[in-house]
Amino acid sequence: MDIWSEKKRSEVMSKIRGENTKPELILRSALFKKGFRFRVHKKDLPGRPDIVLPKYHSVIFVNGCFWHYHKKCNEGRIPSSNSIYWKEKLERNIKKDAASIKALEAASWKVFVIWECEIEKNFELTFNNLIKNIWECS
Repeated sequence: MDIWSEKKRSEVMSKIRGENTKPELILRSALFKKGFRFRVHKKDLPGRPDIVLPKYHSVIFVNGCFWHYHKKCNEGRIPSSNSIYWKEKLERNIKKDAASIKALEAASWKVFVIWECEIEKNFELTFNNLIKNIWECS
């Protein structure tokens, strides 16, 4: 059972951002401070990656745990209300993500996926691992 009315739920969901989310801004700020220069949400790349590092031919997706159905996280779950709709919606998101990653890799881009919970729970470790992987791949 949902805690809000259908109208209130619709209002709340309509305010959720798809770009420039808090985890994205945190990661972009840290990358910039480390000297990385990047582009954001490039429309000409599959999946419109959140961060594009042209110099390293790398892209980063900063995935929200709910919207991209992160099964290793408490937020990555199917809501109990309207569960059929949400299951189908989240599964479509997973398929779309996989297709975008495959297309980017086929075009020789290095793809990194960072989860919202990784940024929130252990940003320093997540960030250092990302930097290390970017440098190793270039």
